[in-house]
Amino acid sequence: MAENIVCHKCKEAITKRMITALGKTWHPEHFLCLHCEEQIEDATFNIQDGEPVCAKCFVERYTHTCAGCKKPILERTICAMGENWHEGCFCCGGACKKPLANQPFYEREGKAYCKQDYEDLFAARCAKCEKPIIDSAVIAMNVKWHRECFRCNRCENPITSQTFTIDGDKPVCPACNC
Repeated sequence: MAENIVCHKCKEAITKRMITALGKTWHPEHFLCLHCEEQIEDATFNIQDGEPVCAKCFVERYTHTCAGCKKPILERTICAMGENWHEGCFCCGGACKKPLANQPFYEREGKAYCKQDYEDLFAARCAKCEKPIIDSAVIAMNVKWHRECFRCNRCENPITSQTFTIDGDKPVCPACNC
């Protein structure tokens, strides 16, 4: 004699149509969302605590809202700067707009930037070459310089001593100042 198949919800025997999911069986009218208790008729559904959850309840209760586009995140979530993001929405706030998922980034005023755009926008500029200074700088004459750019205006040798003179807003090494 065949064993009776029992509905997970009502515990009654199932003699006609049934739904099998999550290792359990249900009468179709008893395959309900864990939260709203509406019948789940879609072939795809979500699972929470081993029970079915409809798409609407899943979005309302279990997803984060993307800080970029303000829509629910239904796939991989990027957590950065205290917010949740879609992978495609977490992008550089500078000119390049490149995706920053799995990339180092810099934060400024609530925006994320790739290294290049951050340096282009916010790094101190060298008084000689005007390029961003990303390592240590020489501070002289109330401005910053790359070490390799802080050179004598006359002989072009690097100024490495603490003393130098100024000639027309340009540094001059002690050897050329004689």
